[in-house]
Amino acid sequence: MKKRIGVLVSGSGTNLQALIDAQEKIIKSGEIVLVISSKNDAFALKRAEKAGINTTVLARKDYCDSHQYSLALLGELKKNNLDVIVLAGFMSVLDECIPRAFENRIINVHPSLIPSFCGEGMYGLNVHRAALDYGVKITGATVHYVNEIVDGGKIIFQKAVEVLENDTPESLQKRVMEQAEWIILPQAVEKVCSDLMEDKCMDEKEKKLTDAEIYEKFIKNSDFKDVELVGRCCVDCAIDDIADIDDSEEDINSSKIKSDK
Repeated sequence: MKKRIGVLVSGSGTNLQALIDAQEKIIKSGEIVLVISSKNDAFALKRAEKAGINTTVLARKDYCDSHQYSLALLGELKKNNLDVIVLAGFMSVLDECIPRAFENRIINVHPSLIPSFCGEGMYGLNVHRAALDYGVKITGATVHYVNEIVDGGKIIFQKAVEVLENDTPESLQKRVMEQAEWIILPQAVEKVCSDLMEDKCMDEKEKKLTDAEIYEKFIKNSDFKDVELVGRCCVDCAIDDIADIDDSEEDINSSKIKSDK
């Protein structure tokens, strides 16, 4: 079963459109089922509606602080049984309750090569302006997991883009989107979804093993070369059983000695 994807937006939704266009072509292990906007007038909502995707508006201005907003957002995410969350131009900083609830299942695209030009205040044209002011010759985009630190999660994919001599923040932003963001974001979403599907298959396969099968696996590997495969708990149980057998054999031998006497 495909993973249920929710996309969080705040603006025009160009990254959302890249994800919509990539469905069934690149994103094969998941499906976008919900788009949540932090603004009532975000054009991204129209893109989602045109693609037949359900939308919800949870306006940031209606909440007194980030914590209260994040709690409301978390309730919406859980209510819709989402597996993967994508921040695609989402302009609200999330409280730690959301990355904790969706550990390794919530990702963000950032318009620079992290750790350069990232963190608090680094978003949109601010990033590209900083890159030009610093004089870098190469910039790009990064897709990373979201944690409690702004732009601090583990990197999934990065793609470099050349900075041209006559670039402006606007021209650089456009080229980074076209040559990097719109390429690696769908790839990262597919990777996260497929990894989750593989993990679930492994879990289900392990659950199907009966105690007898686990014990048999231990016996076949009783030279302890593959002890890690069996699991510490199962090994301990098996060792206890073997010890009981050894004790029984000692009792029998002891009885034989006494009878011989």
